[in-house]
Amino acid sequence: MKKTIQTLPPIALKEWAAVVEALGEGKQILLMRKGGIHEETRQFQVENDTFPLFPNAFHQKTALIKPAFHTYVNEELAGGSSEQESVSIRYVARLVEDIEVFDEATLARLAPFHIWTDNFAVERLKWKKKHPLHVLLLRIFRLSESIAIPMRAEYLGCKSWIRLPDNLPQRKWEPVLSDAAFDDQRKRIKEALKG
Repeated sequence: MKKTIQTLPPIALKEWAAVVEALGEGKQILLMRKGGIHEETRQFQVENDTFPLFPNAFHQKTALIKPAFHTYVNEELAGGSSEQESVSIRYVARLVEDIEVFDEATLARLAPFHIWTDNFAVERLKWKKKHPLHVLLLRIFRLSESIAIPMRAEYLGCKSWIRLPDNLPQRKWEPVLSDAAFDDQRKRIKEALKG
């Protein structure tokens, strides 16, 4: 797998630390988003097609994750409180596709492809009922060395996107999954969505 040296994009997507770990280990390639309570538009919008993943524990609970993935949950990790001094960025995501889901039947077909409980997935779908649930298919890259981001007050709370400090160091990026493994997961998700 090819490693390329690149600069980290300055806009990061906040996601539960457990989910970032699942993405980083290739256990899933999708995210489900509706937008944070503090989003300017009150709905989710993609800010950039390539973005670092900012792990946090805001709203993260073991009960909302399938039992097989409880080992990924660390309630104290990344962004759970203002007392934390820094967050470690280890992964970058590249958006491959943004699929809008409107109904429970379609959402249920995605259950094998993510670590959230079925109940939590349905709650995400039903929140802000007028807006679709965005299912983001992502290609994940591991950084050759993690980057510590100093915690700031503006990173806390229920929001999707945050701006990282300027002039972040360059790192080599390596795909978490091979091209073939990624294409296989993507194909299975697309087939499942067709029913």
